[in-house]
Amino acid sequence: MTPTTRGSAAERFSRLFRKAGVLLGKGRRREALAVLREGEALARALGDEGKAALFREEITRCENCLRDR
Repeated sequence: MTPTTRGSAAERFSRLFRKAGVLLGKGRRREALAVLREGEALARALGDEGKAALFREEITRCENCLRDR
């Protein structure tokens, strides 16, 4: 299996949120933003608008952090 198809949708969303959190913790905001966008795209592809909205909220927070710098 490829990494993008491994696990349930919930596991995949969780993995992406954790990865973004680790990157944010390391100050790598642009990379975290890319991961969050990947999660939003995945959620939309799977038809999960609730999860897409959660990713979008985090994307907005991350973009605001980049602007405030």
